Amino acid sequence: MLKTGRVLLCAALSLATAPAFAESAQQIVPLGENPAFSQLNQFFSGDVSVVPMFRADGFAISSVSEVTFLPGARTNWHSHPGGQVFIVTSGVGYTQAWGEPIQVVKAGDLVHCPDDVKHWHGASKESPMTHIALTGHDDEDGSVEWLEPVTDEQYNGPLAAQ
Repeated sequence: MLKTGRVLLCAALSLATAPAFAESAQQIVPLGENPAFSQLNQFFSGDVSVVPMFRADGFAISSVSEVTFLPGARTNWHSHPGGQVFIVTSGVGYTQAWGEPIQVVKAGDLVHCPDDVKHWHGASKESPMTHIALTGHDDEDGSVEWLEPVTDEQYNGPLAAQ
């Protein structure tokens, strides 16, 4: 499973950066060039760190960020007009599509959120979780539509059978 996730990550990164490679062989983005986001409490509950790796622009057709959630932290409900793939790199977390049971995800898992599917994701109650998010960009609608917060009742809802 981990090998498959790495292969898919490489393929996704290759597609995400295709426009950049048409222009030049390499581009180096120094560490710290894209500082962490602040003021996240309007989009997340709990302690979350979002470090953008690169944004959808002339460099790439997708944005890529490393997102770390401390135990119990999570996104609001949201959707992505261009879809999203995230690869869990450490810890244990949850993800849920609207109307579905909560899914448990762990290091090495790859999650594909199709275009416009209302969902949330975050850490489990007991463990932090970090993922690399590859988010598609739609020229008309951007990359994310933020919706209402996930309630404690929703977060503590039933888990899907493993």
